[in-house]
Amino acid sequence: MKKGVLAILFLMPVAICLAQTSPETAIRKVLADQVAAWNKGDVVDFMKGYWHNDSLAFIGHSITYGYDSTLAHYKTTYDSPDKMGKLFFTLLRIQRLSTDAYFVIGKWLLKRKAGDIGGMYTLLFSKIDGQWRIIADHTSN
Repeated sequence: MKKGVLAILFLMPVAICLAQTSPETAIRKVLADQVAAWNKGDVVDFMKGYWHNDSLAFIGHSITYGYDSTLAHYKTTYDSPDKMGKLFFTLLRIQRLSTDAYFVIGKWLLKRKAGDIGGMYTLLFSKIDGQWRIIADHTSN
């Protein structure tokens, strides 16, 4: 076998592994996409980071179950550009719990005309159908 072919056969698995996105990178991208969607004023696009399921749990001042209920909560609470403002996330920790589950801790800040607000969040991510999605969100201010 020629050296060039042997090198390609040896390096191909390495290249495939490098081309795959790490879970941490994929989770960071979900969060970055959420920030970008929020800052465009697109709550529906922001929600793409969440699990589209009735078992989604959002905990704020109360507990909201389900994707549709969480979307309705966001639309009601942030019903104008002044209330939405500009979103900023600061990631503090991304911890692997298992091959398909990660725990994320961070800070959030909304800079807005209606008055800045912010707080902390904890997220539980799960890999569902090949995509990392938030299955539980506990956000406080």
